[in-house]
Amino acid sequence: MDLADRGDRQMTYMMDLNADLGEGYGIWRLGDDLALLDLVTSANVACGFHAGDPLIIRRTCAAAVDRGVAIGAQVSYRDLAGFGRREMEVDPEELCSDVLYQLAALDGMARSMGGRVSYVKPHGALYNRACRDEEQAEAVVAAVTSFAPAASPLPILTLPGSALTRMAARHGVPTVAECFADRAYTPEGTLVPRRRPGAVLHDPEEVAARAVRMAVEGVVTTIEGGEVRVGARSVCVHGDTPGSVRIATAVRRALIDAGIVVGSFT
Repeated sequence: MDLADRGDRQMTYMMDLNADLGEGYGIWRLGDDLALLDLVTSANVACGFHAGDPLIIRRTCAAAVDRGVAIGAQVSYRDLAGFGRREMEVDPEELCSDVLYQLAALDGMARSMGGRVSYVKPHGALYNRACRDEEQAEAVVAAVTSFAPAASPLPILTLPGSALTRMAARHGVPTVAECFADRAYTPEGTLVPRRRPGAVLHDPEEVAARAVRMAVEGVVTTIEGGEVRVGARSVCVHGDTPGSVRIATAVRRALIDAGIVVGSFT
Protein backbone atom coordinates (compact mmCIF):
# COMPACT_ATOMS: atom_id res chain seq x y z
CA MET A 1 0.00 0.00 0.00
CA ASP A 2 1.38 3.36 -1.06
CA LEU A 3 0.68 6.15 1.39
CA ALA A 4 0.60 8.63 -1.51
CA ASP A 5 -2.31 6.81 -3.17
CA ARG A 6 -5.01 7.19 -0.53
CA GLY A 7 -7.03 9.73 -2.47
CA ASP A 8 -6.91 12.19 0.42
CA ARG A 9 -6.75 15.78 -0.82
CA GLN A 10 -4.88 16.85 2.30
CA MET A 11 -2.19 14.28 1.59
CA THR A 12 -1.72 15.76 -1.89
CA TYR A 13 -0.89 19.14 -0.40
CA MET A 14 1.33 17.89 2.39
CA MET A 15 4.94 17.11 1.57
CA ASP A 16 7.75 15.60 3.56
CA LEU A 17 11.20 17.03 2.83
CA ASN A 18 14.01 14.49 3.20
CA ALA A 19 17.77 14.58 2.74
CA ASP A 20 20.66 12.11 2.96
CA LEU A 21 22.68 13.00 6.06
CA GLY A 22 25.54 11.71 8.21
CA GLU A 23 27.53 10.85 5.10
CA GLY A 24 30.97 11.78 6.37
CA TYR A 25 33.54 9.24 7.52
CA GLY A 26 36.39 9.79 9.97
CA ILE A 27 38.01 13.15 9.26
CA TRP A 28 36.09 13.44 5.98
CA ARG A 29 32.97 15.61 6.16
CA LEU A 30 30.31 15.87 3.49
CA GLY A 31 27.65 18.56 3.47
CA ASP A 32 26.28 20.71 6.30
CA ASP A 33 24.16 18.29 8.29
CA LEU A 34 23.19 20.71 11.04
CA ALA A 35 21.98 23.36 8.60
CA LEU A 36 20.00 20.78 6.64
CA LEU A 37 18.44 19.39 9.80
CA ASP A 38 16.97 22.84 10.41
CA LEU A 39 15.17 22.56 7.06
CA VAL A 40 14.15 18.95 6.47
CA THR A 41 11.44 16.92 8.17
CA SER A 42 13.06 13.51 7.60
CA ALA A 43 16.74 12.57 7.77
CA ASN A 44 18.05 9.57 5.82
CA VAL A 45 21.00 8.71 8.03
CA ALA A 46 23.89 6.73 6.55
CA CYS A 47 24.40 3.46 8.44
CA GLY A 48 28.11 2.89 7.92
CA PHE A 49 28.12 0.79 4.75
CA HIS A 50 28.48 3.59 2.20
CA ALA A 51 29.30 6.41 4.63
CA GLY A 52 28.94 7.29 8.29
CA ASP A 53 30.95 6.12 11.28
CA PRO A 54 29.73 5.55 14.85
CA LEU A 55 30.51 9.09 16.02
CA ILE A 56 28.92 10.74 13.00
CA ILE A 57 25.86 8.50 13.27
CA ARG A 58 25.49 9.28 16.98
CA ARG A 59 25.81 13.03 16.47
CA THR A 60 23.44 13.04 13.51
CA CYS A 61 20.81 11.11 15.45
CA ALA A 62 21.17 13.41 18.46
CA ALA A 63 20.79 16.51 16.29
CA ALA A 64 17.73 15.04 14.53
CA VAL A 65 16.09 14.22 17.87
CA ASP A 66 16.78 17.73 19.17
CA ARG A 67 14.98 19.19 16.15
CA GLY A 68 12.10 16.73 15.99
CA VAL A 69 13.24 15.40 12.62
CA ALA A 70 12.27 11.82 11.74
CA ILE A 71 15.19 9.39 11.49
CA GLY A 72 15.35 6.97 8.57
CA ALA A 73 17.85 4.20 7.93
CA GLN A 74 19.71 4.91 4.69
CA VAL A 75 20.78 1.34 3.95
CA SER A 76 23.17 0.50 1.14
CA TYR A 77 25.50 -1.99 -0.42
CA ARG A 78 28.75 -2.55 1.49
CA ASP A 79 30.68 -0.02 -0.60
CA LEU A 80 32.59 2.67 1.28
CA ALA A 81 35.06 3.19 -1.57
CA GLY A 82 32.31 3.80 -4.11
CA PHE A 83 29.97 5.72 -1.77
CA GLY A 84 27.35 3.06 -2.37
CA ARG A 85 26.90 4.14 -5.96
CA ARG A 86 28.40 1.08 -7.62
CA GLU A 87 25.95 -1.66 -8.53
CA MET A 88 26.87 -4.98 -6.94
CA GLU A 89 25.81 -8.60 -7.29
CA VAL A 90 24.91 -9.66 -3.76
CA ASP A 91 23.24 -12.91 -2.76
CA PRO A 92 19.72 -12.16 -1.49
CA GLU A 93 20.33 -13.74 1.91
CA GLU A 94 23.53 -11.75 2.32
CA LEU A 95 21.82 -8.54 1.23
CA CYS A 96 18.96 -9.16 3.66
CA SER A 97 21.49 -9.65 6.46
CA ASP A 98 23.43 -6.53 5.48
CA VAL A 99 20.27 -4.40 5.51
CA LEU A 100 19.12 -5.90 8.81
CA TYR A 101 22.53 -5.19 10.37
CA GLN A 102 22.38 -1.55 9.27
CA LEU A 103 18.84 -1.13 10.54
CA ALA A 104 19.66 -2.58 13.94
CA ALA A 105 22.83 -0.52 14.33
CA LEU A 106 21.19 2.78 13.46
CA ASP A 107 18.11 2.09 15.58
CA GLY A 108 20.30 1.26 18.59
CA MET A 109 22.20 4.51 18.17
CA ALA A 110 19.00 6.51 17.64
CA ARG A 111 17.35 5.05 20.73
CA SER A 112 20.38 5.90 22.85
CA MET A 113 19.81 9.51 21.77
CA GLY A 114 16.10 9.42 22.59
CA GLY A 115 14.79 8.66 19.11
CA ARG A 116 14.21 5.65 16.87
CA VAL A 117 14.34 4.60 13.26
CA SER A 118 10.92 5.33 11.79
CA TYR A 119 11.41 4.43 8.12
CA VAL A 120 13.87 2.90 5.65
CA LYS A 121 15.35 4.29 2.44
CA PRO A 122 17.86 2.39 0.29
CA HIS A 123 20.79 4.46 -0.95
CA GLY A 124 22.40 4.92 -4.33
CA ALA A 125 22.90 1.79 -6.39
CA LEU A 126 20.77 -0.30 -4.05
CA TYR A 127 17.90 2.18 -4.39
CA ASN A 128 18.03 2.04 -8.17
CA ARG A 129 18.48 -1.74 -8.30
CA ALA A 130 15.61 -2.40 -5.89
CA CYS A 131 13.38 -0.23 -8.06
CA ARG A 132 13.70 -2.67 -10.95
CA ASP A 133 14.98 -5.99 -9.51
CA GLU A 134 12.35 -7.94 -7.58
CA GLU A 135 14.89 -10.33 -6.04
CA GLN A 136 16.93 -7.49 -4.56
CA ALA A 137 13.76 -5.66 -3.58
CA GLU A 138 12.45 -8.72 -1.75
CA ALA A 139 15.73 -9.02 0.16
CA VAL A 140 15.32 -5.43 1.39
CA VAL A 141 11.70 -6.08 2.36
CA ALA A 142 12.68 -9.30 4.16
CA ALA A 143 15.16 -7.36 6.29
CA VAL A 144 12.53 -4.76 7.15
CA THR A 145 9.95 -7.39 8.12
CA SER A 146 12.55 -9.24 10.20
CA PHE A 147 13.37 -6.05 12.08
CA ALA A 148 9.92 -4.54 12.57
CA PRO A 149 6.86 -6.49 13.80
CA ALA A 150 3.86 -6.73 11.52
CA ALA A 151 1.83 -4.69 14.00
CA SER A 152 4.06 -1.64 13.49
CA PRO A 153 5.92 -2.06 10.18
CA LEU A 154 8.53 0.44 9.02
CA PRO A 155 7.57 2.25 5.80
CA ILE A 156 10.03 2.22 2.91
CA LEU A 157 10.77 5.26 0.76
CA THR A 158 10.93 4.39 -2.95
CA LEU A 159 9.90 5.53 -6.41
CA PRO A 160 6.19 5.07 -7.19
CA GLY A 161 5.48 1.96 -9.22
CA SER A 162 8.84 0.38 -8.45
CA ALA A 163 9.62 -3.30 -7.90
CA LEU A 164 10.25 -2.39 -4.26
CA THR A 165 6.72 -0.98 -4.01
CA ARG A 166 5.28 -4.21 -5.41
CA MET A 167 7.32 -6.51 -3.20
CA ALA A 168 6.55 -4.45 -0.10
CA ALA A 169 2.81 -4.64 -0.86
CA ARG A 170 3.10 -8.41 -1.23
CA HIS A 171 4.49 -8.64 2.30
CA GLY A 172 2.23 -6.03 3.89
CA VAL A 173 4.93 -3.40 4.28
CA PRO A 174 3.84 0.21 3.64
CA THR A 175 5.72 2.34 1.14
CA VAL A 176 5.95 6.10 0.76
CA ALA A 177 6.26 7.38 -2.80
CA GLU A 178 9.26 9.68 -3.20
CA CYS A 179 10.25 12.23 -5.81
CA PHE A 180 13.59 13.97 -6.38
CA ALA A 181 13.71 17.73 -6.80
CA ASP A 182 17.39 17.84 -7.74
CA ARG A 183 17.59 14.87 -10.10
CA ALA A 184 16.63 14.53 -13.76
CA TYR A 185 13.99 11.97 -14.75
CA THR A 186 13.71 9.60 -17.69
CA PRO A 187 10.43 9.29 -19.62
CA GLU A 188 9.88 6.03 -17.72
CA GLY A 189 9.83 7.84 -14.37
CA THR A 190 13.23 6.60 -13.22
CA LEU A 191 16.26 8.70 -12.35
CA VAL A 192 18.76 9.61 -15.05
CA PRO A 193 22.10 7.90 -14.24
CA ARG A 194 24.54 10.29 -12.59
CA ARG A 195 27.16 9.69 -15.27
CA ARG A 196 24.95 11.46 -17.84
CA PRO A 197 25.23 15.25 -18.23
CA GLY A 198 22.32 17.04 -16.60
CA ALA A 199 21.49 14.20 -14.22
CA VAL A 200 21.91 16.42 -11.15
CA LEU A 201 20.32 19.87 -10.97
CA HIS A 202 22.05 22.70 -9.10
CA ASP A 203 19.97 25.85 -9.56
CA PRO A 204 17.96 26.43 -6.35
CA GLU A 205 15.06 28.22 -8.07
CA GLU A 206 14.74 25.57 -10.76
CA VAL A 207 14.83 22.79 -8.18
CA ALA A 208 12.27 24.60 -6.00
CA ALA A 209 9.88 25.10 -8.91
CA ARG A 210 10.12 21.41 -9.79
CA ALA A 211 9.38 20.45 -6.19
CA VAL A 212 6.23 22.58 -6.10
CA ARG A 213 4.99 21.18 -9.41
CA MET A 214 5.62 17.62 -8.26
CA ALA A 215 3.75 18.30 -5.02
CA VAL A 216 0.75 20.11 -6.54
CA GLU A 217 0.41 18.59 -10.02
CA GLY A 218 2.17 15.26 -9.48
CA VAL A 219 4.24 15.64 -12.65
CA VAL A 220 7.81 16.53 -13.61
CA THR A 221 9.48 17.48 -16.88
CA THR A 222 11.80 14.72 -18.09
CA ILE A 223 15.30 15.18 -19.42
CA GLU A 224 13.85 14.82 -22.93
CA GLY A 225 11.30 17.60 -22.41
CA GLY A 226 8.17 15.50 -21.92
CA GLU A 227 6.24 14.93 -18.71
CA VAL A 228 5.91 11.96 -16.41
CA ARG A 229 3.72 11.41 -13.35
CA VAL A 230 5.52 11.26 -10.00
CA GLY A 231 2.75 11.41 -7.39
CA ALA A 232 4.68 11.44 -4.11
CA ARG A 233 4.43 12.17 -0.40
CA SER A 234 8.12 12.98 0.14
CA VAL A 235 10.60 15.06 -1.85
CA CYS A 236 14.35 14.50 -1.60
CA VAL A 237 17.21 16.95 -1.85
CA HIS A 238 20.68 15.43 -1.72
CA GLY A 239 22.91 16.50 1.13
CA ASP A 240 26.07 15.85 -0.89
CA THR A 241 25.07 18.13 -3.77
CA PRO A 242 27.13 21.34 -3.83
CA GLY A 243 24.95 24.17 -2.48
CA SER A 244 22.55 21.69 -0.84
CA VAL A 245 21.60 24.09 1.98
CA ARG A 246 20.64 26.82 -0.49
CA ILE A 247 18.70 24.27 -2.52
CA ALA A 248 16.85 22.89 0.51
CA THR A 249 16.08 26.42 1.72
CA ALA A 250 14.61 27.34 -1.64
CA VAL A 251 12.56 24.13 -1.83
CA ARG A 252 11.12 24.52 1.66
CA ARG A 253 10.28 28.19 1.11
CA ALA A 254 8.65 27.49 -2.26
CA LEU A 255 6.53 24.65 -0.88
CA ILE A 256 5.29 26.80 2.00
CA ASP A 257 4.64 29.78 -0.28
CA ALA A 258 2.54 27.48 -2.47
CA GLY A 259 0.36 26.60 0.53
CA ILE A 260 1.84 23.14 1.01
CA VAL A 261 2.26 21.89 4.55
CA VAL A 262 5.82 20.65 5.02
CA GLY A 263 5.77 17.79 7.51
CA SER A 264 7.03 14.27 8.04
CA PHE A 265 4.99 11.31 6.81
CA THR A 266 5.87 9.31 9.97
